[in-house]
Amino acid sequence: MIALPTRHVAKPSVSSRRSLRGIGMTKMGKLVCELIALPSVNPAFLSANDPHAGEQRVADFLAAAGRRAGLEVESQPVFPNRANLLVRLSPRGRIEQRVVLAPHLDTVGGDEIPGSLFTPRAQHGRLHGRGACDTKGSVGAMFAALCEVAQSRERPERTEIIFAGLVDEENGQGGSRALVASGFKADLAIVGEPTRVRTVTAHKGDLWLQLETRGKAAHGARPELGRNAVHAMARIVDCLETTYAGQLRRRRHALLGHATVNVGAIAGGGQPNIVPDRCVISVDRRTLPGEEDAEVKREIKTLLRRQHLAARLIDSKGVPCRPLETSPKHPLVGRMLRCTGQKRPLGVDYFSDAGVLADGQIPSVLFGPGDIAQAHTPDEWVELHQLEQAKNLLVAFLKSLSS
Repeated sequence: MIALPTRHVAKPSVSSRRSLRGIGMTKMGKLVCELIALPSVNPAFLSANDPHAGEQRVADFLAAAGRRAGLEVESQPVFPNRANLLVRLSPRGRIEQRVVLAPHLDTVGGDEIPGSLFTPRAQHGRLHGRGACDTKGSVGAMFAALCEVAQSRERPERTEIIFAGLVDEENGQGGSRALVASGFKADLAIVGEPTRVRTVTAHKGDLWLQLETRGKAAHGARPELGRNAVHAMARIVDCLETTYAGQLRRRRHALLGHATVNVGAIAGGGQPNIVPDRCVISVDRRTLPGEEDAEVKREIKTLLRRQHLAARLIDSKGVPCRPLETSPKHPLVGRMLRCTGQKRPLGVDYFSDAGVLADGQIPSVLFGPGDIAQAHTPDEWVELHQLEQAKNLLVAFLKSLSS
């Protein structure tokens, strides 16, 4: 294993350290503990000067460890004071293919950010803490696997392996979008996400829409003189959640099930005695491979028109978040599936950096320890044995590239 730097690293509490010793924490587990103890909450969820914001502490920690392991380290600016971390293992011979290990370094925040979220705690074979499964478990497993292969006699002779610690996945995927925009190419990207150490080749896309109805304001005592925008929107919400949702349930994918729609937020009116003249809803539409964003927007407009409903519709996300579908017949994907002992690939509902990288012509899969059910929860955790399993499976896959 690598020698981990100890400077400028937040340490677990005394009680946590005792807990870790009590369960015989491995080097892999200790690495993930160090990562959890370094807050890297996406700045989109915190004030600009919040000490928990930003990925830089994690990037600096990994960069120092990478240099100590004799690896090439570089930084790719994405936003002011936020950059992707690229740690490169160059082959001994001519580069014939490139594999990228691509977890994201940022985490979500919460209603409040108590310090205990960043104090790793081990209990009953689980490691708890913010980002434990989403995705510092993947960060640790992928980084440790790269370093282990670098020190191995079975190091691939013609495959370049790059660890790409990406920023901003939890908000706008700025890190993966910057990587693609730079012209970065790879023969396979293994994107770190909590998949319970299974290889995932498909996920849904994510389209965020905003619908706005307009009415006419009037005094609440004479509502007949106005036109109620909230009432108009209520009919639209009902149409989307019943008629449209029913149509989507008949639209299915072999790995992903059916497409979905969710009305997640609504705002309209100002006070009870005024007929509201404006109402806005935010809609999350999860798309399947083969569905295009423009087509989805047209079908919603057509549905509303047929129901004699009217609303202004705009794309509120502003960047494409398209579905992922990577062929299991791709040679490197097939090799990854064999390493994880799978006869068939899997799909997941959530969107990830893999969709962005695949959109940039980089064949991509998802892989990592942990379960998405634990992600973003107040008591986030990952099973310790899955950290070891993930690292060992990645090492096996990377070493297989020498054959």
